[in-house]
Amino acid sequence: MSARVLVVDDVLPNVKLLAAKLTREYFNVLTAFNGPDALEMVRKESPDIVLLDVMMPGMDGFEVCEKIRSDPATMHIPIVMVTALSDVADRVRGLEAGADDFLTKPVNDIALFARVRSLVRLKMMMDEWRLRESTSGQFGVIERSGTMLSESFERANVLVLEDSALDLEKVTETLQRDHNAVVAAGTCAKALERALGSELDLVVVSLTLLNEDGLRLCSQLRSHERTRQVPILLMVDEGDLGQVAKGLELGANDYVVKPVDRNELLARARTQIRRKRYQERLRSNYEQSLSMALTDSLTGVFNRRYVNAHLPRLLERAFDSHKPVSVLMFDIDHFKVVNDTYGHAIGDEVLREVSARSSRNLRTFDLVARLGGEEFIVILPDTDGEAALIVAERLRSRIADTPFAVSSGGGEINVTVSIGISVGGRLGDTAEGLIRRADEALYEAKRSGRNCVMADARADHLEG
Repeated sequence: MSARVLVVDDVLPNVKLLAAKLTREYFNVLTAFNGPDALEMVRKESPDIVLLDVMMPGMDGFEVCEKIRSDPATMHIPIVMVTALSDVADRVRGLEAGADDFLTKPVNDIALFARVRSLVRLKMMMDEWRLRESTSGQFGVIERSGTMLSESFERANVLVLEDSALDLEKVTETLQRDHNAVVAAGTCAKALERALGSELDLVVVSLTLLNEDGLRLCSQLRSHERTRQVPILLMVDEGDLGQVAKGLELGANDYVVKPVDRNELLARARTQIRRKRYQERLRSNYEQSLSMALTDSLTGVFNRRYVNAHLPRLLERAFDSHKPVSVLMFDIDHFKVVNDTYGHAIGDEVLREVSARSSRNLRTFDLVARLGGEEFIVILPDTDGEAALIVAERLRSRIADTPFAVSSGGGEINVTVSIGISVGGRLGDTAEGLIRRADEALYEAKRSGRNCVMADARADHLEG
């Protein structure tokens, strides 16, 4: 996963060391050497994450963090404070100022890369929800969701997996200070059972269980639709960075080190609960807007109206962030034959199944829309031509390789699609031009025999 990382430190060797490590992992690194320059860089360059030194002359890291969080345009950028400070009070102060995590100098590479990737994944998802809400708001059907900090962290439903009676008592008593309803489980099986039967705001998972692996529960929670979006807070032994990295890779959101400091636990739990409630509000507004104006009534995916409003804004963001956006245009091969042979009701079944297969084989922040008839469009943010080609080929094969079951006589129909690709993100790119180039590539795919993928000539020259 590539991302734009802003490294802020007043000591040049520290900046060079972090920049070198990140560059070797294919991150795009920006640098600043003081607080005011960092704020200016954040406003101008819109990084995906900020690695922020605490001890800087003039404006220290805490103040920089507070200013980033107070600006609606930048408040959603993840911030990791990198510091020689190891006192718990400093970590709590940083978390309360809005930091997502602390890394202690000298920075451990495993912890660094795991945390950066985890927070960037979260930001990509949140950016897409916010952009969709903003697009939907243009139609006047919803009100804006406010900010994450405006969300309440009290009266949450929390599940704790812990087999140590002393640790469990401490965690439970601490979390109940916010009037939370805390439920305990001593085994992964019991925790999963309770998670699947409840509406949870947070799951706290100990990785120091005597007879079980708490990471197994993390994996199980992320594999179930009901619990996929519930935040997970790990409790780990000091120095167990391998477990932390694996947990973040599996989808955990944060971690706290044992022996757990009560104030730090509360600060991290509050952040996760607020973030979940803010994301739910974004999703609720988004779903409300879809039902009112922006979906295709037959297939349930977006319609042309939404694409016309959303794609120009996505291109603006792509240009500002220096990341390409790809478009796939596809339609069903010989669809008129399906309608003429089986009737329009069966044709509608095919359209719905094509939409469903498309949606199932894309990322959560990708976008599928029906433009009309048998023609569809897929919009892939932060995706270059090479990656778009892989996605398109996968989508083509998912549709072509498995026949479509239809209601007429319990039979099956073989369906294929032809796909055209275009990539945008340069100055001067327009939504109309991007769609036109994808459409031209689509017709080239049809002229080449159908059931294939063709890319616009520019797609090979606009890489991320």
